[in-house]
Amino acid sequence: MRVRPPLAAALVLLTALVAGTPAAAGVRSEPRLTNSGPCVGITDFTCSDLIVPLDRSRRVRGDLTLKVAVAGNTTAPRGTLLFLTGGPGQPGVSLVPRIQQRLAPVLADYRLVMIDQRGTGDNGIDCPKLQAEVGSSDVTPPSPGAVQECADLLGRTRDFYTTADTVADLEDLRSALRVPRWTIDGVSYGSFVAIQYGLTHPLRVDRMVLDSVVPQRGVPALYRESLARTAYVLRTACAEQNCGFDPAADLATVVNRYGNGVDVFNFLVIASIVDPKLTGSAFFPVLPFLHMAAQGETGPLDSAVEALRSDGAPYQAFSAGLHAATFCADVDELPWVTPRAPLTVREKATARVVAKLPATSTWPFPTEVAGAQGIVQTCESWPPSRPNPTPPLHRLTMPVLLLAGDRDLSTPLAWAQEQASQTPRGELVVVPGMGHSIQGRNPIGDAAVQRFLLN
Repeated sequence: MRVRPPLAAALVLLTALVAGTPAAAGVRSEPRLTNSGPCVGITDFTCSDLIVPLDRSRRVRGDLTLKVAVAGNTTAPRGTLLFLTGGPGQPGVSLVPRIQQRLAPVLADYRLVMIDQRGTGDNGIDCPKLQAEVGSSDVTPPSPGAVQECADLLGRTRDFYTTADTVADLEDLRSALRVPRWTIDGVSYGSFVAIQYGLTHPLRVDRMVLDSVVPQRGVPALYRESLARTAYVLRTACAEQNCGFDPAADLATVVNRYGNGVDVFNFLVIASIVDPKLTGSAFFPVLPFLHMAAQGETGPLDSAVEALRSDGAPYQAFSAGLHAATFCADVDELPWVTPRAPLTVREKATARVVAKLPATSTWPFPTEVAGAQGIVQTCESWPPSRPNPTPPLHRLTMPVLLLAGDRDLSTPLAWAQEQASQTPRGELVVVPGMGHSIQGRNPIGDAAVQRFLLN
């Protein structure tokens, strides 16, 4: 039951929403950008440092230095556009050239700003063993030892990498830039950060683009929607290619016979990002490999799966440590209910929940894959931690454009549909034949973004 706050508390919350500043108030100096200078290798951008508290309650002392890149067109007619990258774990500043290219048609009207969110980039979290084992994969399960080593390296600081912490950093950035309102564009996990910011500081956002949407409740830990979506993706690709067999049935045969469901799922998630039509022109020939494996010739599929188990990404390009610290505080539907649960109950809790899943909820994968993939396995070993705080609002109030690829297995269409149903001023554009991360890669998605941001 929700308890009505006393009048004084309600007034503090209202003041925070209007002012766009945190309601909990330690005294600190006005946020500002320091060490400003030209960005190395990025024309017409200024790079600076934003110093933020590690723990905003100051019970744990220390600051973090976040790198920020700001375009030089300070008089852009439509104001500032904050672009948020994904993961959690991707940096922002080093990706400015890529985003400049993808958003080129709107950047004469907007001043682009990008930031290395806490725990990312050159000042990011470095957990060597975890990084080597999983790279940038959500799906590959790490060893418990690698997870524990990472948690030990972070120590008490591991509680301060929630999305709410990043939201507070972004509000400091807005204040440091001296902009009253801005437009936010978030991709993948960046869409979740954008949503959480919009639910916390609604009067600071003009409009919002959510590309490859993570819903506001967080990533569902068991990944069921993605597992179940695989059949549609495979069968649609097969119909386009006249492949002459049922790749979803072949997949079910392979993963049940060889018990390699998690590795094959990781392979297919990456395929949906790199080559969503699964033609093999830019990736491994997915459909033939599955069919061959179903017929007993497993070598090609095994080699492809092994090649993609970990991409070897360095922490500066994708911090696996930050990914663990954030996801294990943020994810929804944890089998053990809360990130504070003791480690001793988690494995049995996962087994109980997975045992109750209907077979249809994950087919063509067996239900065991839901509990064996990387999100659950990482968080089973991550020490009890502070959950991501809930933002004060429950609905985004600004205009929102949601983009979803119908073949995205990383952030499946069902998540975007869920978020759209909860967004009163939202417009969902589903892009046929597309996988993950749409902007700058598809004319339908680009036209929708340009119409939304420029009209």
